[in-house]
Amino acid sequence: MRSYLFTALLSITLFSSFTVKKSEKQTLIDNRKIQTEINRDSIIEYAKKYLDTPYKYASSDPKKGFDCSGFVSYVFKNFGMNLPRSSGSYKNLGTALKPEDFKVGDILVFYGYKDRTVIGHLGIICEADGMHSKFIHASSGKAQKVTITALDTEHYTKRFYKCINVLPE
Repeated sequence: MRSYLFTALLSITLFSSFTVKKSEKQTLIDNRKIQTEINRDSIIEYAKKYLDTPYKYASSDPKKGFDCSGFVSYVFKNFGMNLPRSSGSYKNLGTALKPEDFKVGDILVFYGYKDRTVIGHLGIICEADGMHSKFIHASSGKAQKVTITALDTEHYTKRFYKCINVLPE
């Protein structure tokens, strides 16, 4: 009786470990497939659906509103990509692009408006033109909503930290 229980328990454990690994592998394959099919213009088209959605601190829910990182993570999640939920997590993410290499769908990373050592804002490039690009973002400033802003305004040029590409080539 004891060996029967041991054998049954061992069989269940082994079976469980194989099914978990299979589903993990499947997820990785599916994510890779989704990411290779992403069209940069589709990202912006999707993001623009949320223009005028109110700004709401610490939210990534379109029914309540977005903060900047909530908006960026929400948009990219629609395309199967899990990006950090905190703007500070973008400080060491990716490699900084040269302005001439900015593309639609790249992420702009900004310092906070009070402290140039802390990352405080994010946006997604929707019209690429180097440091004259435009970006869509959830603004906590005057707009208090998802809006499109020119990068070359003094407010954002002074706070610009880097631009990164998170999409596969």
